[in-house]
Amino acid sequence: MSVIIETSLGDFTIDLFTDERPKCCKNFLKLCKVKYYNFCLFHSVQRNFIAQTGDPDGNGRGGESIYGTLYGEQARYFDWEFVPKIKHVKRGLVSMVNNGNNMHGSQFFLTLGDSLNYLDGVHTVIGEVTEGLEVIQKLNEAYCDEKFKPFRDIRIHHTIILEDPFEDPPGLDMPDRSPFSTSSCY
Repeated sequence: MSVIIETSLGDFTIDLFTDERPKCCKNFLKLCKVKYYNFCLFHSVQRNFIAQTGDPDGNGRGGESIYGTLYGEQARYFDWEFVPKIKHVKRGLVSMVNNGNNMHGSQFFLTLGDSLNYLDGVHTVIGEVTEGLEVIQKLNEAYCDEKFKPFRDIRIHHTIILEDPFEDPPGLDMPDRSPFSTSSCY
């Protein structure tokens, strides 16, 4: 239950907590499978706090769950999973962003610091970075403007699923290959 995330700063591997967070992990894996995250911008990087991505619009207000892409606007978000409680205790954890009303879509963040317990009960931890922590450190060192947007774009280039324990939902449209980048992305 692992995914390699290839970024403009390097690659890192995420091991997902599929037993504890099955709905969130299925959403994340299927979005990776349909190449939803390819070219997504890390639109907010706050030193020693979080690096947020997963919004194809790149502004932190967009994105939808895999259920939204399959079943329409009414399924754009899904209910969060919070039991059992997994705490934001270290750098390199991966959490789904709470889009309000305890709902999740496509956005996620990586923790860049330790003991971020004020995120507990607000956002859902779904996994952890197990390889490539030096890339997480590079993210943490990014120079950003006053709104935490990096001066130099940092993007997800590609996602590679190493293991997916979930069946594909009916209607999941997987591309034959990854989309090509455009010059406007870099």
